[in-house]
Amino acid sequence: MTKAGLRASAALGLIAMLGAASNVRAQDQGSASGFTRAEQAAIIKELPPEGTRDAADSQRGFLATRKDPVILNAAGKPVWNLDAYAFVTGAAPLTVNPSLWRHMSHLKHHGLFKVTPNVWQVRGFDVSNMTIIRGTSGWIVIDPLTGTETAKAAMELVNATLGTRPVSAVIYSHSHGDHFGGVKGVVDEAAVKAGTVAIIAPAGFMEEATSENVMAGGAMLRRAAYQFGTGLSPGAKGQMGSGIGMGISAGTLSLIPPTDTVAKTGDTRVVDGVTLEFQIVSGTEAPAEFNVFVKPEKTFLAAEIATCSLHNILTPRGAKVRDARAWARYLDEAATRYAPESNAVISSHCWPVFGRAEGTAWLSAQRDNYRWLHDQTVRRMNRGETMVEIAEALEKSPPPGNAKEWSTRGYYGTISHNAKAIYQFYLGWYDAVPANLHPYPPVERAVKLIDALGGADRTLALAENAMAAGDYRWSSDLLQNLVFADPTNAKAKAMLAGSYEQQGYQSESAIWRNQFIAAASELRSGRVDRNAAQSNDLIAALSTQELLDSAATLFAPERPGRRNYTVAIDLTDRKEQAVVEVGEQAIIGRVGALSAKADVTLRGPRRALLALLFVKMPVSVVSGMEGVTIEGDKAALQSLIDSLDPMPHGFDIVTP
Repeated sequence: MTKAGLRASAALGLIAMLGAASNVRAQDQGSASGFTRAEQAAIIKELPPEGTRDAADSQRGFLATRKDPVILNAAGKPVWNLDAYAFVTGAAPLTVNPSLWRHMSHLKHHGLFKVTPNVWQVRGFDVSNMTIIRGTSGWIVIDPLTGTETAKAAMELVNATLGTRPVSAVIYSHSHGDHFGGVKGVVDEAAVKAGTVAIIAPAGFMEEATSENVMAGGAMLRRAAYQFGTGLSPGAKGQMGSGIGMGISAGTLSLIPPTDTVAKTGDTRVVDGVTLEFQIVSGTEAPAEFNVFVKPEKTFLAAEIATCSLHNILTPRGAKVRDARAWARYLDEAATRYAPESNAVISSHCWPVFGRAEGTAWLSAQRDNYRWLHDQTVRRMNRGETMVEIAEALEKSPPPGNAKEWSTRGYYGTISHNAKAIYQFYLGWYDAVPANLHPYPPVERAVKLIDALGGADRTLALAENAMAAGDYRWSSDLLQNLVFADPTNAKAKAMLAGSYEQQGYQSESAIWRNQFIAAASELRSGRVDRNAAQSNDLIAALSTQELLDSAATLFAPERPGRRNYTVAIDLTDRKEQAVVEVGEQAIIGRVGALSAKADVTLRGPRRALLALLFVKMPVSVVSGMEGVTIEGDKAALQSLIDSLDPMPHGFDIVTP
């Protein structure tokens, strides 16, 4: 595949790019302010009783870990460091929220852990966990991590510690890349095609794994760099994990299509002699997802609808809003149907909960948390409160369970962000205030606002007063507008970086912290684009219709050139045919029979189509590719290529 690749592959390679980081210059970073130190001290006083469950459960069953903590790719470059968070010991530094520091002290453990007699987990080898079940003849692997390199290293640890066995089956719990991307690190695709290895996934997996977020790939990748702290080094002033894992590996994303799918809760499969029962939870954390009850071992895998943190109803990187009410309902089903029969409840992130009563209580607490978020948001919404008002109110009066249960706290998702997401789920972004119906765009509004405040100097003075009072939320609001109005104002950018940094230091959510500190870094040092690694497996899995629809999002009708013509496409390697109609304002792609009235016909392998639409390779070059013929008006085909924007390569966020 060529370097430019696809818009779609950029979106689907999202997870693969997030582990590559470069150091943020330590000398640019500030210390915790007096207000931040006071905030950290106050947080300590309101945290739940420490207890011993998390400390014990996060290390229970430890058997072994890898001797060399650094995992390399085929080129000898590191993709993962098991000891990246070894510095998290002792009391929290003043630049880290003490609750997040405690959380990371348990999340940092890595290695192979025994859960029940024939169930193990490899944790800390990626953002997700790999679950291993002993079958009659081999290993059943659930969720083979993000990259092939970390998955291979995890499997080597399993075989070295427990005895070498072949992999007899792989199970994808859901359609996110960190739960299937490492599959080729644990199994050979030839064995799957030969029928000796089964791959099981929830119904709709392939469609969702290849299409969720394709259209929004460019924007999502850029925002994900903030969410996961790409470019930030782990440290007391840097990245502190992701809230549900240490970080995301920079390995090679792969995919092998499932050989079997499950569509109904209660359906069972006997896999390599082990009876598994599935609970369908699609439409919650992922659009295609199931939980797995390992019946002989009385072990329930809650996939990602229950972890050691409140999750995201809407991720900061961007995605479709999730259904909080359905999420709570599925958790209730898990708590009443599966947990009472389970000696351990495990997840695809974080550590297990042991004991039937304990697992039931844990799932129930998570259920109550999502139900509280949903019901209280809707209650206030129906009273006329806006999403911002609701988020503020709920954040100031968190549910009683948060005073008792660590796992309901917002290390990943937050009450504030989720309340706004639930409001959006029902009512959209508009709060019914007409002034917000058609506001000025950010830069134009910022210019007008700064002028109304009395100019840049006056705004800086107001921001300085806010920072002196410890009101970082207001100072960053003022300063962000000033930077948008005048991005050359060095003092405003420096002050804004400092304001964001203090908010990052105070954040309990790891991904809120990442976003604040990533913004501060870019204000000081500028943006560094980091393009995603390409995944040929995912590109191959995308339907041709999705490729055509993705290309249509690159169409720039304002560009001069020819319009109102038709391109016929004959993909000889796939035995597929399609038509692209280029109009005045949109491109319509349609998979189906070739048009006899087409102005030009492209025949050849799909790579030729990719080269034209996404690499913008000239028609004269593509026509010389092996197996390619172009019949008719070649100028029409070139006109199509000329009308497309190049693939996006990042954009500014905290500067206009």
